[in-house]
Amino acid sequence: MSDTVAETLIARIRKFPRAKIAVIGDLMIDEFIYGRAGRISPEAPVPVVQVMERRYRLGGAANVLHNILALKGEGFICGIVGRDEMGKEFTGAIKRLGAHTGGIIAEQGRPTTVKTRIIADHRQQVVRYDHEECKEASPASRKKLLDYLTGNCDGAAALIISDYAKGAVPNALLKQLLQWARAKKMLVCTDHPNLHNYDLYKNRVTVITPNKKEAAQLSGIEIENEKTLIKAGRTALARLGCQAVLITRGEDGMSLFQGKRATHIPTKAKEVYDVTGAGDTVIATLTMALVAGASFEEAAMIANHAAGIVVSKLGTATASPGELIESIRNDPL
Repeated sequence: MSDTVAETLIARIRKFPRAKIAVIGDLMIDEFIYGRAGRISPEAPVPVVQVMERRYRLGGAANVLHNILALKGEGFICGIVGRDEMGKEFTGAIKRLGAHTGGIIAEQGRPTTVKTRIIADHRQQVVRYDHEECKEASPASRKKLLDYLTGNCDGAAALIISDYAKGAVPNALLKQLLQWARAKKMLVCTDHPNLHNYDLYKNRVTVITPNKKEAAQLSGIEIENEKTLIKAGRTALARLGCQAVLITRGEDGMSLFQGKRATHIPTKAKEVYDVTGAGDTVIATLTMALVAGASFEEAAMIANHAAGIVVSKLGTATASPGELIESIRNDPL
């Protein structure tokens, strides 16, 4: 990347505070339990972790929002939590970020999704367990979500759909969301294109950011090498009729597909401590950059730098505009 390109990317980042983005999807809490593993259990061949600390972070679509706010954009969050203590914890965390909470719908009889990770010696994840119930949002909740979006987010330039298949975005609601976004001429960006709603997305989504496994499922092509990667990317692009597909590939970076063009972007991560939430960072940063006027390739480069920053941090993390600018200046290639 030349100095001219680097300065162009930095100019895009400086426009992030103008970005206004609506986010809808599955709301979660990422719980991290940190401790010391000093011995193996006599009951099973697993470590015994002495708990030292417990932390809660926003996860799922809420982590997308957190990334938008960390990048100085304005975000609106919509989704469902349970009427339980974790639901209150979640809403309180959103309030502390200074974001609107009107789109957070508490549904009776549904637990707030919590993903718990036990981490030994601040580095090694020992186990993860999920407390959740994957069922479609009720008709009443769907109406509240749509009413909030249409009533409060008319000025948003983009809609991010963060669908983890927990039920917050059933097809009936998705269809209405896409119609609303098209009428408002909004960008539509999604990071988890589930098998059950590909037909609804066709010709209605601007860009998708699947990981390699999701891209293989979407295209029906097992990705084993560069040849199959390119075939899968082009197939996914044609199948959804979107403007671009950005496949995230972990330590191998990202691959951007537009028309017949494939662009491979090497990872910017120097050290990888934790990949939790990296996909949320990518979709948030990519969308911010597009709203700021970046091309798909420029937006992918900026998102790649953001991903490299967050995976070097422990736990669900975000990147700041300052960190992004420093990363681009220090490693412009």
